[in-house]
Amino acid sequence: MTDYEALQRAQAVRRFNRFYTRLIGALHEHLAQSSFSLTEVRVLHELSRGRAQTASVLGRALGLDSGYLSRLLTNFERRDLITRRPSETDARQSLIALTHNGHAAYAPLDAAANQEVLALLDKLSEASQEQLIGAMNLVERLLGDKPRADAVELRAPRPGECGWLVHRQAQWFAGQYGWDKSFEGLLARVVADYTQRNDTVREFCVVADQHGAVVGAVCVVAVSTTVAGLRLLWVEPDLQRRGIGMRIVAEATRFAQRAGYTKLTLTTASTLVEARRLCKRAGFELVNAAPERRFGKDLMIERWELGL
Repeated sequence: MTDYEALQRAQAVRRFNRFYTRLIGALHEHLAQSSFSLTEVRVLHELSRGRAQTASVLGRALGLDSGYLSRLLTNFERRDLITRRPSETDARQSLIALTHNGHAAYAPLDAAANQEVLALLDKLSEASQEQLIGAMNLVERLLGDKPRADAVELRAPRPGECGWLVHRQAQWFAGQYGWDKSFEGLLARVVADYTQRNDTVREFCVVADQHGAVVGAVCVVAVSTTVAGLRLLWVEPDLQRRGIGMRIVAEATRFAQRAGYTKLTLTTASTLVEARRLCKRAGFELVNAAPERRFGKDLMIERWELGL
């Protein structure tokens, strides 16, 4: 990436920050009519989730200065909005929870905030709302703490998602490894053949869904009456090594066993370290490797097999 390209990206992030800051300000106009500041509402919201927390945990979660938070909590306690009790595991810490009055004070603020967001979303079509929420989840995923693998749901692909997998993988492998458009053509043929055959008895596709976004996938396709192949195996790069790949491969393996196959195969390149690692962990064995010219590159193509 050139310095110019890096600067353009930095300016794009700053432009979005300015837009979002203005939007958030407009969405919190109801606070002007309340006795609480935005920061106080954030603390009330955190405590309203029902789990007593210490001041240090609250401060880290909300990014608040400890002295400022201490004064805020003292004010809340004076107004009978919170209670504090000693922690059973650390006598130096107090567990903070909302009182009945605290819940009653927060409830109308929460309802008003929900209504403002609903009014904003109501201006968009249902498809646009889903697109917006997906983009927000992606920003949170890429910039926030890494989500746990158990937040992922395995399900059948929805219309358009197989085509999205072609787009996503072709885009990423071109950027990461310089593979040419023939790779996209290969992926497109896999999807076209799989969807045209529509053989739900012998073939299978599963995607990993995290908050409505596809973060992984694999397809099982028939190679012969006894052999099936794994195709379109994918886990989003920022979510690799979190168990998602093992879950989707295990699901594909169970399907292949139920369908009566005796062997699963997977073809990959030696440069794809994560794919090779996943094969080994899932019990596949490397049975063949040979140099080939593929996707505009000289690659070592490997064939992996798993007996069922």
